[in-house]
Amino acid sequence: MRRSAPSPLSRLGALVLALALVCTAAAPPLAAAASPAADSGTDRLVNGSVTAAQQEAPPDPDSDVIGWEDGYWHNESIDVDQSDGLSDEELDAYVARAMARVEYLREAEFDGEVPVSVITREEYRNRSSGGGGGDANRTEYNRWNDQVWEGLFIVGESTGSGDAIGETTGSSVLGFYSPTRDEITVVTDSPDSPTINNATLIHELVHALQDQRYDLTNETYRASTQDGDLAIDGVVEGEANYIETNYAQRCGEEWECVDTPQAGGGGGGGGGGPNLGILLTLLNPYSDGPVYVNEIIEEGGWDAFEKRFQDPPVSSEQVIHRTDETPRPIEFTDEGTNGWSTFPRDNPRLGQNGSDTVGEASIYSMFWYQAREYQADTINPNGLFQTSGPYDTYNYDSEPSNGWANDRLFPYRTGEGDDAEYGYVWITEWDTETDAQEFHDTYLRMLEAHDVRETDRGYYVVPDGPFADAFLVRLDGERVTIVNGPTVEDVRDIRPTLEPAQADTPEDGDGTDATATATAADGDDAGDDTGDNADAGDDTSGTTEVGGAGFGFGVAAVAVAVAGILARRRR
Repeated sequence: MRRSAPSPLSRLGALVLALALVCTAAAPPLAAAASPAADSGTDRLVNGSVTAAQQEAPPDPDSDVIGWEDGYWHNESIDVDQSDGLSDEELDAYVARAMARVEYLREAEFDGEVPVSVITREEYRNRSSGGGGGDANRTEYNRWNDQVWEGLFIVGESTGSGDAIGETTGSSVLGFYSPTRDEITVVTDSPDSPTINNATLIHELVHALQDQRYDLTNETYRASTQDGDLAIDGVVEGEANYIETNYAQRCGEEWECVDTPQAGGGGGGGGGGPNLGILLTLLNPYSDGPVYVNEIIEEGGWDAFEKRFQDPPVSSEQVIHRTDETPRPIEFTDEGTNGWSTFPRDNPRLGQNGSDTVGEASIYSMFWYQAREYQADTINPNGLFQTSGPYDTYNYDSEPSNGWANDRLFPYRTGEGDDAEYGYVWITEWDTETDAQEFHDTYLRMLEAHDVRETDRGYYVVPDGPFADAFLVRLDGERVTIVNGPTVEDVRDIRPTLEPAQADTPEDGDGTDATATATAADGDDAGDDTGDNADAGDDTSGTTEVGGAGFGFGVAAVAVAVAGILARRRR
């Protein structure tokens, strides 16, 4: 739904642009401002929905003003009928009035036109295709990103993360705004008679206004981690959904709005359908962002929001909980042996020094997805729908994800080509020991949903299924460290100085990896990985300080008609 400037596309894959949740939740009306044209009275029914009565246009102003654009006031009626598609003349009027309405709601002026073009869904799929299937055609980024989503227990080893993301988003794209081309592109199955949903048009025009005012190609609106992307989108997509929601509130009451014909079929075109864990992660800025924006505006008006937009949040925690708490720095040293190593730390596409920060929103999505799809004893999945305000679509607040202080997930690999194997080290920091314990215990209960077995040396083994692997899960005060590899021996090679807590006491038996029922490990202090506030080292030493999150979602922004999809999947 926004920027198409080059960016790391980190964590959410080459196809993940930004989702615009077409939100129709009721919202309280804004304080009424003086309008250039008075309402004409009664409402009327059109195609079964209430719309405001026709409104006459007052004279055009002598100069461009907020709420008037290219000959149209924000509250005047236009002669546009989408039942047979939009003609060029209808499209011009439709876009011009929509721009005037965005100006009126945002209290800001467009400084130039916003072209709207149309492409077919097939053309869009060709443009956004990430290349052929199979390991031989997968990029280094995809292999790296696979470990991030596998670490989140959202995309298993049998499915590439790029494929899973593409199946989740690609078939529902309605349109996107490109800052590099300064235009909105509508994706349609009927290019000769296109239609545009009101909410999609308003949402993308907000991004166009943002781009004209702040330049969305600026480095400020890119980050190098998944959580940084979600945080920045908290204001970028949050403002767009905030305006969109207030626009929807006026349709039929205060404003006459163009009716959008129901689409037939929807352009699904095969595939396995959406991965709800990916979808829920992507939707976080569209749900919590408008709440965040609304609270800023209520406290300090648009001036306060503009300051925040120019200095966006750095973690999804800041958006979820409206806090200025910054992520705690984490020092990390690569200890891989026997061929195991991190991915290149100097490749800007591979996160921050070869690692990613998934953040609180993604951790919530992990526990929700595992509860929903695998009946894991993590969180109540219906808690997602327990929201408390008119701008809030989903609830990302849970005990095992609250108290997040920072995390870094370092994907590992050994070997080349078809012989390559992968793993990761995921270090999580928590505000208190209680928060760390809650995450630790919930994570182990999640493993139990996959028939995990604990070895007599304190490692965990998931024997089969999409997440089959060996794990070390170590609790140390306010830190939980997770090490993953294909076998217990691989886990030891990836992090040789880190042992399970039980390993600090004499072992029974001969030390072989016999299996037992999974239990939570008691926490002792780890031998390393304790330098929370150490200075950053250089890459040649293998030590880096990885601090706060920060990067932006990628090349373009897409509007996806996914409103209610999670609710429909509710058990």
